[in-house]
Amino acid sequence: MDDSADQPSDTIEERAEESTQFLWLLLDADRRVVAGVFSAVLFVAVVAAGVLHPTPAQTLLTRGDPVETLYQALITGTITGVTLVLTLSQLLLSQELGAVGDQRDRMEGAMRFRDDVADAVGTTVSPAEPSAFLRSLVRATGEQAETIRDSVEESDLSEDAKTSLTRYVDSVVGNAETVTDALEGATFGEFDLLKAALNYNYSWKLYAARRIREEHADALPADVDDQLGDLAETLELFGPAREHFKTLYFQWELSNLSRALLYVAVPALAVAIVAQVFFDPRDFTGVTAGAADSLWILAATTTLSLAPFTILLAYVLRIVTITKRTLSIGPFILRETDRSVDVDWD
Repeated sequence: MDDSADQPSDTIEERAEESTQFLWLLLDADRRVVAGVFSAVLFVAVVAAGVLHPTPAQTLLTRGDPVETLYQALITGTITGVTLVLTLSQLLLSQELGAVGDQRDRMEGAMRFRDDVADAVGTTVSPAEPSAFLRSLVRATGEQAETIRDSVEESDLSEDAKTSLTRYVDSVVGNAETVTDALEGATFGEFDLLKAALNYNYSWKLYAARRIREEHADALPADVDDQLGDLAETLELFGPAREHFKTLYFQWELSNLSRALLYVAVPALAVAIVAQVFFDPRDFTGVTAGAADSLWILAATTTLSLAPFTILLAYVLRIVTITKRTLSIGPFILRETDRSVDVDWD
């Protein structure tokens, strides 16, 4: 069997069921670009509906009061969006508030974890910068896997055990090298850092290490067993470290979202109010590029008024996509695409 079929893929693109282009839109693309794409789709959809409708757009817009009703809804929606921003800001603020005892417990927990990581990576002090912190953990797992490979080559294990261990450590080393390079120079607040961490499939590696130790417990030399145990402990540290930085990234993104919504809320509200008060389709009877001028104005003002919604959608899409792909912590495999083909999971 081909080695690539023996284990799940490491990168989120390879494990995802969506197409590469769609996944890029969900995760990698600049959120302003995504919001712009949504706005463009909305604008085109409104114009296309007006042009393709059998009744002329000018007649549709002057029959009854659809325009007034639309802008009233947009004004209400914008105000609701501002309220949502305030709610998100209060949520973020509440997580930073607490008694001095609670803050001290948080500090002590963070320091203990940093000490554990320093012991695992073989340094006196673990790095303070997020990308360097994660890189030190990933590099340590790669180095530990190489140590296991050297020990296996010198041991008298059976061919079956050697094959399992060799494939496993090759996977760890290869993935660790790729992720280490990706984390080099990554800046917190940018998705590149979190993406590199997501591309380290530690859940499967942790499960496989524990499973190999169990299946070959009687055959593994003591040094190899201890080395596998050390590797598993380091992988266990990577899990909470990634979740911690993921949580901080979500807070960072929600802060950016709140600020962006506040920036566009007032202009969007102004456009909706001005359009409701001053825009009368009967005053615009001309035709431009095959569409009524009133239709062009309606599509433009509607798109601008809905800018807070498109921005909200762009940010939330990435957050919920990441959340869906990192629901579990530790050796739990939730998706079929994460499963190994030849490992007995029962």
